[in-house]
Amino acid sequence: MVNLNQDQWNLVYNVFSFGLVSMLACTVYTLVAQARVLPKYRNALVMSSMVTFIAGYHYWRIFNSFSEASDGTKVDLSGAPGSFNEAYRYVDWLLTVPLLLVEVIAVLALAKEVSKSLIMRLVPASAAMIALGYPGEISTDQNTQVLYGVLSTLPFLYILYVLFVELTKSLDRQPAGVAATVKNLRLLLIATWGVYPIAYILGMGAGDPSANGFVGVQVGYTIADVLAKCVFGLTILKIARMKSHAEGMAADH
Repeated sequence: MVNLNQDQWNLVYNVFSFGLVSMLACTVYTLVAQARVLPKYRNALVMSSMVTFIAGYHYWRIFNSFSEASDGTKVDLSGAPGSFNEAYRYVDWLLTVPLLLVEVIAVLALAKEVSKSLIMRLVPASAAMIALGYPGEISTDQNTQVLYGVLSTLPFLYILYVLFVELTKSLDRQPAGVAATVKNLRLLLIATWGVYPIAYILGMGAGDPSANGFVGVQVGYTIADVLAKCVFGLTILKIARMKSHAEGMAADH
């Protein structure tokens, strides 16, 4: 059990609610906005909608899990049935992080061979990053937490290499403004993904987690999720609109 004060409990409850409604709202918006881009870019928006829909479902599960695990302001983190289930986050990330990377490739409409090569490298690396982080997340042994934190960082660094070195080679033929927006997208990815290890470190330590550590992890992960999924998805929409207009779509669409 972790003993939160009333303000801490309210903060976590409200942050989960904010995460849930943000994901649902972004799902609706990106679905409706598909008519504003050319058909060949709509797959990227469909993927963006899938990302936020999947995240919205898991935030609903996380929200319910937190409520059910609470006895007043005490939260059961024992791992027993009815306790708070952190695994929902990792199931979400295992599904959504590869989709986030694929939607970047999809919206650029690169040559088929280039797209396939990038996807075949990014998707396995992203899955490995999430899978290697989970054992450390659920462990109460600090050495185990550090080990898996380091291991999950390795595929993350490889993803950055592919996005900043390999993908850059494919941006020369993009319309004016798109290359700059993609560069901003990559910076957004680093900024938002950088919150995850910070939240991970806040939860590290032997034994039972502290109230401040639990609150820091949940608030940090949720804010990072909203930025990495909603803001990322809206930036993908911006790129799709820019490319559509550059290829002759009327600006009033």
